[in-house]
Amino acid sequence: MALSSKERLVFRVVFVAAVLCSFITPSMAELPRFKHAPKKPQQSLHILVVGDWGRQGTNNQSFVADQMGIVGEKLDIDFVISTGDNFYEDGLKGVDDPAFYSSFVDIYTAHSLQKTWYSVLGNHDYRGDVEAQLSPALKQKDSRWLCLRSFILDGEIVEFFFVDTTPFVDEYFVDPGEHTYDWEGVLPRMSYLSQLLVDVDSALAKSKAKWKMVVGHHTINSAGHHGNTEELKQILVPILEAYNVDAYINGHDHCLEHIIDKNSGIHFLTSGGGSKAWSGDVKPWSSEELQLYYDGQGFMSMQITESNADIIFYDVYGKPLHSWSISKDRKESAWI
Repeated sequence: MALSSKERLVFRVVFVAAVLCSFITPSMAELPRFKHAPKKPQQSLHILVVGDWGRQGTNNQSFVADQMGIVGEKLDIDFVISTGDNFYEDGLKGVDDPAFYSSFVDIYTAHSLQKTWYSVLGNHDYRGDVEAQLSPALKQKDSRWLCLRSFILDGEIVEFFFVDTTPFVDEYFVDPGEHTYDWEGVLPRMSYLSQLLVDVDSALAKSKAKWKMVVGHHTINSAGHHGNTEELKQILVPILEAYNVDAYINGHDHCLEHIIDKNSGIHFLTSGGGSKAWSGDVKPWSSEELQLYYDGQGFMSMQITESNADIIFYDVYGKPLHSWSISKDRKESAWI
């Protein structure tokens, strides 16, 4: 069931009113919360971010994994964030699907990558057995694996709000083409989205963390192949802006990208270069906002302290492509 233009507008008005006027009663079903304390005494978190990767080692997935291992060792990372499309082309067929090993367990073998992988679902994951990918049975096969539809990761100085973005996209419901999506647990769609938005709103309202970052699979602002996701721009962005979210982190476009919204100051960070990339597939974008667009494979690191979040994008050879330091005083954000 697609969202009409009127319904989108209603969503936007209601939820902007909620965050600005505290109109909506907080949800009784709060998002699951996990805690990952920063290193002491430095009080810092070191993270790798990768998306759109699960191709059984092909399309340079293995090469990206090797470089992630090297950088992860150098940074002594705490955990990995996966921005979705974890298993191509059509997710997992079940909890015993060998793709879990051939695309994950047997690929990310470096010692430094034996940390928790906090993962969201992408649209390709929804083409398989979603409950299999969310199942605790996978964690029994590999203790690193943690994947939920939406949840909160509490890193004390930073909170990451993982949001299930696939059900927001009209196209998958009204024009799925030859693909079949597993909507068990999502239907009725309007109720699911309403509850999710209330939960995200409530979680952001309660957050006392220095940094607030939202993780989803789909792009919001992107010069890449898929471009902007209008449903998220209309419905989710007002909430991000109202609570001064520092960054939105995503995959979906198979590239590495950094956009700073000139109005809100939100950093839109795309790390979708875990395997297959789309060479030369880029749309025009304001040079004032677009800090990086790289149409190849790679990944991103983040080093977060109370005062700064330092990001670095790496290519398939582990070469740094772009570095930026985000300060809590956004006026001081700059190259590093």
